[in-house]
Amino acid sequence: MLAFALAQVWNIPLHGLWAVLTAVVVTQMSVGGSLHATTEYVLGTLGGAIYAAAVGGLIPHDTALALAGVLAITIAPLAYAAAVKPSFRVAPFTAAIVLLISSELGEGPVESALYRLLEVAIGGGVALAVSLFVLPECAHGVGAAAAARILDLLAQLLPKLLAGFTREVDIAETTRLQQEAGRAVASFQAIAAEANRERLINLVADPDPAPLVRSLLRLRHDLVIVGRAAAAPLPDRFAQRLGPPLARIAECMSKYLHESAQALLSRRAPPPLKPAQEALATYNSEIRALRQEGLTRTLSIGEVEQLFTLGFALEQMQRNFADLERCVHEWVRPSRQTESKRVK
Repeated sequence: MLAFALAQVWNIPLHGLWAVLTAVVVTQMSVGGSLHATTEYVLGTLGGAIYAAAVGGLIPHDTALALAGVLAITIAPLAYAAAVKPSFRVAPFTAAIVLLISSELGEGPVESALYRLLEVAIGGGVALAVSLFVLPECAHGVGAAAAARILDLLAQLLPKLLAGFTREVDIAETTRLQQEAGRAVASFQAIAAEANRERLINLVADPDPAPLVRSLLRLRHDLVIVGRAAAAPLPDRFAQRLGPPLARIAECMSKYLHESAQALLSRRAPPPLKPAQEALATYNSEIRALRQEGLTRTLSIGEVEQLFTLGFALEQMQRNFADLERCVHEWVRPSRQTESKRVK
């Protein structure tokens, strides 16, 4: 509505259609998303409008056939540019609008291009103003919720995967959770990119999201490794001996992931790592006992690889849990500083 009102003030043709559409299209979930969308939209519009105005001004197109030729000459290189660089994807559309609307409204190509640029500037400016002052949702807050969802998914998935070393599990269910976790991580990477844009323009003093992205991606990879190793249960003797330690690991690590998710959402300190570390130490002690008893010599090469892969993945998860702890500390710290300032 604000874009529409501004278009009426400046008496822009078609009642400010392009300004209103631009404001609707580029307003995103966060300030960083709106900034990115507006920047790409303005660059694409600028390139398309300037090129269309140049071609339309240099080549007469008074007939339908001539206009078709000008459209082809204009849109072909812009379409190639959009294929090479996605930020120019709006350029061919803008060029078509400049050429077709100018002929309908009796405007010259240059005048039409200037109107399109003005409308996009109005729409983009309104979108940023709304994102900043009306619905000020920063990508940092959106990212915390997205990261917490990933941690909850991993917490659900880990016990199911570890159970696969002692019994048959539902492969379809674990595969579905693995894919859902992968999509969630990809979505969080996009949100982190928006958060970085907000940091670049100093809108917020939030931490760099890249370490948390790396930590979550590594944890996701750890669970992929565990899932591949758990394709078949271990031999009965090993399943009986390692079942209780693995169940304890699943309980402690899953709880740590859930509580880390809650810490991100409620902006509090991360949970202690000690229970998960103790559970892993118990598992390693049982593995050493099995080796000392000579039982590992009875395993086939594939079973030895399965056991080694599990141990490697668990050790990696312990390291990545420590990284996650540091990341959660960083993500909750800005809110604490803000609260202390408010108290003062």
